[in-house]
Amino acid sequence: MKDNLVKINLNDIDSFEGHPFSVNKDDSLKELVHSIKLNGLLVPIVVRRKEDNRYELLSGHRRKKVYEILGLEEIDAIVKDLNDDEATIYMVDSNMYREKLLPSEKAFSYKMKMDALKHQGKTSCHNGTKLRSDEKLSEKSNDSARQIQRYIRLTCLIPELLEIVDNIGKIKEKHNLTIGLLPAVELSFLSKQEQQIVYSAITYEDTTPSHAQAIRIRKMSSKKLLTFDDIDKILLEEKGNQHEKISFNKSKIISVLPFDLAKRDKRYIEQYIIEAIKNYNNIKK
Repeated sequence: MKDNLVKINLNDIDSFEGHPFSVNKDDSLKELVHSIKLNGLLVPIVVRRKEDNRYELLSGHRRKKVYEILGLEEIDAIVKDLNDDEATIYMVDSNMYREKLLPSEKAFSYKMKMDALKHQGKTSCHNGTKLRSDEKLSEKSNDSARQIQRYIRLTCLIPELLEIVDNIGKIKEKHNLTIGLLPAVELSFLSKQEQQIVYSAITYEDTTPSHAQAIRIRKMSSKKLLTFDDIDKILLEEKGNQHEKISFNKSKIISVLPFDLAKRDKRYIEQYIIEAIKNYNNIKK
């Protein structure tokens, strides 16, 4: 069926289900608003017709957002006749050209396209031999098949850790922690519960594991359930991305603590000391 160019009411267009690319109200969106106000829509959005006579947006989420901001009701759209797998592949390919993609955006878009390719079963070369789906993906990507595998592993991270991975490439602010792709891949093999413990240790110590440390954490996980103290000891090892810390003589601190408190973990002791200082400051006032 030939593609059709039509005008569609914005209220009849649904976002692509599971669309992994964010639409941020940043400077580039403001520039797009200015451009469309000045020149109109130069490139139509692309949709496909759904069974309920609505439309699913394949390409042009930012352009549609601009139309909503400008209070416009209808937008020029190209209507394509695609099945679910074809639509997924088209959606991913249309958005991967963006200059700045977060690791999470790459991760989920690669996974969506790989799942679609596997479902299609269209990974054969011209000579009849089989290509792995990640190799097929790399044909239209700047990332190698191995790098694509790494990105897809990120989809196994809990949201809290994935958010720290996404900090890579952003403007660095004070205490803005980042995890590199390689250590993040190692952490993705931990259970959700273990990942939550890792996240707690990361935020507590205000530092993230190096690749070598993440490998050790993963090896420890394969032998026994990781504890906060296990991870904490690893994170406290000196490395380049660790923030300066204030240290105290442990025996001197323990000697002035109540007996039952001295047996508690260091997070509890730290909170006790913080509250004691607050109370001391209040008394001085």
